[in-house]
Amino acid sequence: MAPTPSILPAGDSAFLFQIGEEISAPVNERIVALADALEAGAIPGLREVVPTYRSLLVCYDPERVRGAALARRVRAVYDRLGPVRAAARRLTVPCLYGGEVGQDLAELAKMKGLTTDEVIALHSGVEYRVYMIGFAPGFAYLGGLPEKLHTPRLAKPRQHIPAGAIGIGGQQASVNSVAGPSGWRFIGWTPVHAFDPGAKDPFLFRAGDRIRFRPIDPSEAEDLRARQAAGEAIVGIAAPDTEAGPADDRARR
Repeated sequence: MAPTPSILPAGDSAFLFQIGEEISAPVNERIVALADALEAGAIPGLREVVPTYRSLLVCYDPERVRGAALARRVRAVYDRLGPVRAAARRLTVPCLYGGEVGQDLAELAKMKGLTTDEVIALHSGVEYRVYMIGFAPGFAYLGGLPEKLHTPRLAKPRQHIPAGAIGIGGQQASVNSVAGPSGWRFIGWTPVHAFDPGAKDPFLFRAGDRIRFRPIDPSEAEDLRARQAAGEAIVGIAAPDTEAGPADDRARR
């Protein structure tokens, strides 16, 4: 049975449509499916929907629709969803482990009683789910981090972490989209731009996407950096139920 939702006010032109208290893939799949259904419905007064782990932020124009009326319509769409089996895009993201950006790799390996190669194998050997985009434009919160790699954030955040940094924070993994401060532990870097304001679609990742990291060496990292700067697609993006290659042409550009 689908969880019973609750409606929480979020100012005078938005509300949260929240599904229970659990953070899980099935709950997040229903949130993403609801967002897709609302965006496809062309509902008058609906401005934007933003999926999170277990809720959907619904933004609306109060001059065109009353919040209570819109909430009832959103609930009706939710009730019609039925069983959700979300199809997901699959992305292969190249990652240079260690080095200047992946400055925490060796220390994290030591903390876990592993070699750096074992940490890399664990991190790159699983498929991650993009639960939500937030904190910064295009910043991807990833679930699916192997339990062995769960690590608390730093007690004192660093003031500058570059875009493309691949991080671990608690039970989550991440891909930094823009440079800025962070208390996450960083084990690698990708030349892929998670946020590109000049692109037709500035956000590479979407809630519900599945990601795998592909280890690369410094030479390939520099080559991919140059190709990305030249506007070439360097991340494989496959349609649901297919596999993404290292440089799949079905990327966003």
